[in-house]
Amino acid sequence: MSSSDIFIGETIGTAILILLGGGVCAAVTLKASKARNAGWLAITFGWGFAVLTAVYTSAPLSGAHLNPAVTLALALKKDGISWSDVPVYWGGQLLGAMIGAALVWVAYYGQFLAHLTDKEIVGAPGAQATAAKAVEAQEKGAGPVLGIFSTGPEVRVAWQNVATEVIGTIVLVLAILTQGLNDGGNGLGTLGALVTALVVVSIGLSLGGPTGYAINPARDLGPRIVHALLPLPNKGGSDWGYAWVPVVGPLIGGAIAAGIYNIAFA
Repeated sequence: MSSSDIFIGETIGTAILILLGGGVCAAVTLKASKARNAGWLAITFGWGFAVLTAVYTSAPLSGAHLNPAVTLALALKKDGISWSDVPVYWGGQLLGAMIGAALVWVAYYGQFLAHLTDKEIVGAPGAQATAAKAVEAQEKGAGPVLGIFSTGPEVRVAWQNVATEVIGTIVLVLAILTQGLNDGGNGLGTLGALVTALVVVSIGLSLGGPTGYAINPARDLGPRIVHALLPLPNKGGSDWGYAWVPVVGPLIGGAIAAGIYNIAFA
């Protein structure tokens, strides 16, 4: 496949991934949404279906990596992709993630405004506990809608947060490398899309509680950049102090998974 096919495929696929994955987070979070408070099951299955749709769409062009950790693992894998293709994959993934996050904002524009101008959400004199919680979160650097765009820990312990992301990414990447989900050995094929989607759901249900399971550097960094740039009222901080965790953790996890694969399965 050509560099242009890789870049276009990863841009389109990752944009769809973030549009649908971030979209379910917006649907569950924003006060004026019909799906408000639908819960963690809705989020985990929403992300799983997002993966399914994104892989089916982009696999013919790029092999549907959609994740820098997957690309890194496939470069480290014996007989894997060329290292010269890695920056092309990563560039398309980051751009696609930013586009997808911006489209979530467009799709939920009215809901974002309603949510972020609600005194119970953003805080006001005499507001109840929800406002106090939102103010506390903003003081820590995470605004009230940041969770729609990127991940954050429930308990901020750096080594544990990194370890959680490493473990979840190892599970994801090993599933991709070992279950015949590759297109020519170098990406996700359409036959493996359903299995991969279910693996993502499983990771979310079992390991998503501590950090929100980024397991994908582009999925977290691209939307976090968009959150920082969008003209959202009362949006609070983008929590850049935590931003390195969902980038470094998944990359380490992808490298470890590739090493396990090369030793045990190759």
